[in-house]
Amino acid sequence: MRFTFLIIAFITIVSGLDNGLGRTPPMGWNTWNHFQCQVNEQLLKDSADAMIELGFYEAGYKYLNLDDCWEGHRDENGYITTDPITFPGGIKALADYAHEKGLLFGIYSDAGRLTCARRLGSLGYEDKDAQRYAEWGIDFLKYDNCHNDGSPEIQRYVKMRDALNKTGRPIFYSICEWGKSKPFLWGRAVGNSWRTTLDIRATWASIISIIQKQQMITKYAGPGGWNDPDMLQIGNGQLTLEEQRSHFSLWAALKAPLLLGFDIRNPPVDAKAIALNEEIIAINQDPLGLSVSIVQRTRFYDIWTGPLSDGYVAVLFNRGEIPVVITLYFASHCNLEGEIAVRDLWEHADKGNFATSYFSRVPKHGVTVVKLTGGSRINKHNEPLFLQQIWDEDIVDDDPIEIDISINGDQIY
Repeated sequence: MRFTFLIIAFITIVSGLDNGLGRTPPMGWNTWNHFQCQVNEQLLKDSADAMIELGFYEAGYKYLNLDDCWEGHRDENGYITTDPITFPGGIKALADYAHEKGLLFGIYSDAGRLTCARRLGSLGYEDKDAQRYAEWGIDFLKYDNCHNDGSPEIQRYVKMRDALNKTGRPIFYSICEWGKSKPFLWGRAVGNSWRTTLDIRATWASIISIIQKQQMITKYAGPGGWNDPDMLQIGNGQLTLEEQRSHFSLWAALKAPLLLGFDIRNPPVDAKAIALNEEIIAINQDPLGLSVSIVQRTRFYDIWTGPLSDGYVAVLFNRGEIPVVITLYFASHCNLEGEIAVRDLWEHADKGNFATSYFSRVPKHGVTVVKLTGGSRINKHNEPLFLQQIWDEDIVDDDPIEIDISINGDQIY
């Protein structure tokens, strides 16, 4: 398909998000992938305890996020209330519980009349809901896109952004419109992250599909605003160990939010070990905040590389059904020359110094992730070594679209 950056309707954004958050991608835990609507007050408290006691908080996972199905009714003044059966103590008490432990607390709503689980959404009540979230001490809002009125996504998401700004409370704003209106083009002026795809499933096919959709949009991620390929599925479904490592590694290197979704009270052994790999986490949280980009794609494997504040990272990713040897060429894949020190971030081992290349035997559906230090940048830019560009109609279509996005008269795209 032909990709174009022409635009839909002319929309001017007169003020941007002003919360100072998201200088690195958020890390935390969310209820949806494992529990969906089977949530209650005690589950959230127990999960908060587990985040502290099992080392997740220490590793950097700070957000305890309650997804859909907490909502009750609106009171006589139009303010949202909590489900009195599953959350009898209310959301503020849960946020206070999290804050007392040093955690941050997140919540969910929808830019429609109803949420995806058919609870009350925020469309038309943006100011009241944002005010209530601030009063409750909310630190993170995931804002979904179900049951909306058909108005442009950007229009509905700007309304909630402005409502959040008016509260004066910094609340991480996670746009979840599923990539429908190319939010990577306008999301930075509106939110702190933006979903790029439909919902992830705990299957290898879903993970592969989502990775492919990130290929041409990695440049839009950076401090303050991140591409969001959806929450992590490690520890869920029937993913193999290698598939889970690949999933986690690529999300980390793409600088995606790292939001865990297994039962954190009883984490699967493999998933816990993966989630607590401090060297992979460090790639995600690197202060430079630049995503890896794909530099080679073949029938069987990808190579993704990108700069760090103290080196370079390369992800050698085997999509194929048998083990394969993948060679990383420093010049053509990383624009580096000279003697390069290589460290394997899953083996936690220094592999030595190399002059021109490094190769690894990568298992089926697996990855090798290496950090490179030393050498020097080559002045000339090498074009990516892949020719095949895979698109999906959910992200890119053949219809030209045009958009005018500016802040106080200054173009942001």
